[in-house]
Amino acid sequence: MIKLFNKWDTTGIKVEDPGLIRYINLEPVIIPISCGRSASNQFWKSKYHIVERLANKLMCSGHKGKKHKITSGHNTGKGTKAYATVEKTFMIIESKTKENPVKVLVKAIENAAPREEITTIEYGGARYPKAVECAPQRRVDLVLRLMTQGAYGASFGKKKKIEQALADEILKAYNKDTASNSLSKKQELERQADASR
Repeated sequence: MIKLFNKWDTTGIKVEDPGLIRYINLEPVIIPISCGRSASNQFWKSKYHIVERLANKLMCSGHKGKKHKITSGHNTGKGTKAYATVEKTFMIIESKTKENPVKVLVKAIENAAPREEITTIEYGGARYPKAVECAPQRRVDLVLRLMTQGAYGASFGKKKKIEQALADEILKAYNKDTASNSLSKKQELERQADASR
């Protein structure tokens, strides 16, 4: 039997959100590294293992808000370090919940992935916010970005280690705790979308 990091079985995990089934890949692999084999196609990332996408976000977690000059800052780009961080995070989650950490991650993604967001429409020289549905691929991207940025924010310049911060972030999203960065941002986005309907 093929197990993730030779520890966790991913075959029995079900994605309950029907919109995300095609975009959360849980194929059995030992080490989820594709080495950027499909970097030329931006939509191919849905075929990457979800744990690989989490590790990739740790290496470059993306911009905050719409200001592209301000990145999230603490990006390393070191693959081995990112995968070691993810493995330690999963060990912490397993010790706290006594459950398969990949199952916990998938449920956390389902809980914290935003369903709606706002875009700006220009009409007659005036700009209006308009509520739009969030595409499933973007939902997964957004929640992984918000999780890693929340973890980096909780650990940078503090005594808390990144693996502990990431484990806390995933567990809070799993338990629907609003102290989670990803869940609070999701609720804020959906509230703004509801107001601009």
